[in-house]
Amino acid sequence: MLLRLRAAVIFILVLGVVLSVRQPAHAIPAFARKYDLPCSACHEAWPKLNDFGIAFRDRGYQLGNEKDSPIWQNPSYWPITFRITPEWHRESSSNQVVDTVPGNPALGQIYQDVTTHGFDFSGLDIWAAGTLYKDISFSVLPSADSSGSFHFENVFVRFDNLFRTRWLNLKLGKFELDNLVSEKRMLFLSSNGGFYQVYHYTPFREVQFRASNPPIVQFNPVFGIGDNQLGVELSGHSENSYARYSVALLSSNEGSPGLPNRTYDWWASFNQGFAVGKLGVQRVGAFAFFGQRPTFFNTSFGSPVLSEGLGNKSLYRAGLTGLFYIKKVDFSTVFVHGWDNVFLGTGTAANAPLPVGARGPTWNGGFVETHFTYSPQLVFVQRNEIVRMSRQVFRTDPRDLGDIDAFSFGLRYYPFMFSRAGLALHTEYSLVRSYKSASPLPTSTSPFGPDLRSSSVFIGLDFAF
Repeated sequence: MLLRLRAAVIFILVLGVVLSVRQPAHAIPAFARKYDLPCSACHEAWPKLNDFGIAFRDRGYQLGNEKDSPIWQNPSYWPITFRITPEWHRESSSNQVVDTVPGNPALGQIYQDVTTHGFDFSGLDIWAAGTLYKDISFSVLPSADSSGSFHFENVFVRFDNLFRTRWLNLKLGKFELDNLVSEKRMLFLSSNGGFYQVYHYTPFREVQFRASNPPIVQFNPVFGIGDNQLGVELSGHSENSYARYSVALLSSNEGSPGLPNRTYDWWASFNQGFAVGKLGVQRVGAFAFFGQRPTFFNTSFGSPVLSEGLGNKSLYRAGLTGLFYIKKVDFSTVFVHGWDNVFLGTGTAANAPLPVGARGPTWNGGFVETHFTYSPQLVFVQRNEIVRMSRQVFRTDPRDLGDIDAFSFGLRYYPFMFSRAGLALHTEYSLVRSYKSASPLPTSTSPFGPDLRSSSVFIGLDFAF
């Protein structure tokens, strides 16, 4: 089986190299149609932006010419893009607790690897964006999971160039936090590789404690740097977008509609680009998030009053980012430090005593993601990511409890990409190891299980039109 899998991977890699000698690729259709530009004007490899694409986005999807305002557009122009991915994928998880004899739990349980594979399709993105008028931008992205259940991934209006300066732009709605390394534009799609572990990390003990408190889990989700948030953002940039900043005031609801609590969070980021000879523009940045989350809810006859989160406790995330280019190779780098208040880390209500010896958990993590642009049609991608706990909730916990190692590699081949549609053949393998995170067997004397390993093999046709 392993020999067949290796042979298949080698065949796909060779096929991509052979096919890459065709015509250059372009990128996402909607804005290319509006301005009559190739998609490659804004994208290194769709959906990853180049320097021009970053500047175009910072200007509110405007070039600064007569085509910016929609009143000058052809009535047939519709600023919308659809994206979906039919696929084959294989998912495997180690050390799953199963009955020794199926259907008879009384005979005991054992560890077993569980593997599924088959044909599937992703969720659907329907993205509309552009300008309502000159210097008034918008974005609406209804998104569905593969079952067809819709939600709004983003929806906002932005007022650009307030007081005739590019340093003042005001955005209101649900939007991606401004960060140099965007999870929304990553070149990975699999279940294990399609998100940044360090952007969404929660300490193992905190996951356990939250699982025992359903209202907290349902109405107070864990903060994720890569998740779109509801709020208002003030941002600005230099003429070429080398210098950029963002400050945002956010509702403490992780982008969910409704008001399950009544506190606010803060986000701030800054990044600076500088030209280095023939190597091009290198960028470095920093970000910080400061927030609060309720630890319990008011009740009425014993049932939670979910609009009244109480006992708010703080958390923060801070980090450094970088984009570095060496000819055809570029590196996206991220470092994140995280801390949660001890009440959040232990899932303890602020009006209840803490467990003896409990401490606020802290951790550090990061990744290096490499892109090798062999040609405009063929990009090889790879990422190494780690998360390490620096302080466990309890001193008696293993130092590596909940630590993560993650590795992904793959390629994207673009047979074509023009102003009406685009297609990418996407292949990927991802492996994630979470230390001591498997559930213990009922007969175990340890509260912790062995390491949990999850892997994905993914082949899909990612297309937009």
